[in-house]
Amino acid sequence: MATITKSKDPVSLLKALEISFRRTALLEQALVHRSYLNEVPELEMESNERMEFLGDAVLGLIISERLYGEYPALSEGHLSQIRALLVRWDTLAEAAERISLGDYLVLGRGEEMSGGRGRPSNLAGALEALIGAAFLDGGITKARKLVLELLAPELEKVAAGAVAVDSKSQLQHEVQSRWHEIPKYRLISSVGPDHAKTFTVEVLVRSDVLGHGEGRNKKQAELAAARQALEALAASG
Repeated sequence: MATITKSKDPVSLLKALEISFRRTALLEQALVHRSYLNEVPELEMESNERMEFLGDAVLGLIISERLYGEYPALSEGHLSQIRALLVRWDTLAEAAERISLGDYLVLGRGEEMSGGRGRPSNLAGALEALIGAAFLDGGITKARKLVLELLAPELEKVAAGAVAVDSKSQLQHEVQSRWHEIPKYRLISSVGPDHAKTFTVEVLVRSDVLGHGEGRNKKQAELAAARQALEALAASG
């Protein structure tokens, strides 16, 4: 039988977040990666994937509500761009790193050995699962408090006007300036169950691949590919 990899006690996570759970089983489930259950299939428990699905929807609602209320002068398109920046995987992974969420994940030995505690997709997914768990435990009020605390640094940047235009728009401008072309995006793969797919996309100019990206949907994967392409173009001069 596979053995559980050592994780921090989730009680210390609650102390760091300054919240409490009436049903600690929800918190525990939010931290269980599917790799652990793959190695211990006889256990009658769920991974955090369904909770991640719920947390993704709750997160989107809370961020949309916040932006809608705080910025009445912004258009729907601009609000959508800002929301996309706030809920994308790398933003969520950074928020997860700030609270050392990776230390609390329950992983299979193989995932542990391959660096799963620091993998951005694992961190982002666990953060969404944590939000889902908070929603199930205390409703939208508890989930809202958690989200606004977790993403406080990013929300402060929005308030200060320090939010960049999305990477696809930046890349299109750069490519048109250099080559008078429009970048094209091509789906390479989509793997995983329907509620937790990972999409991989590449961005091309003519037949040259400028970057690759992953995301929970094609739009997020395209944004990630565009960011990689921008970094490559900046490095090449």
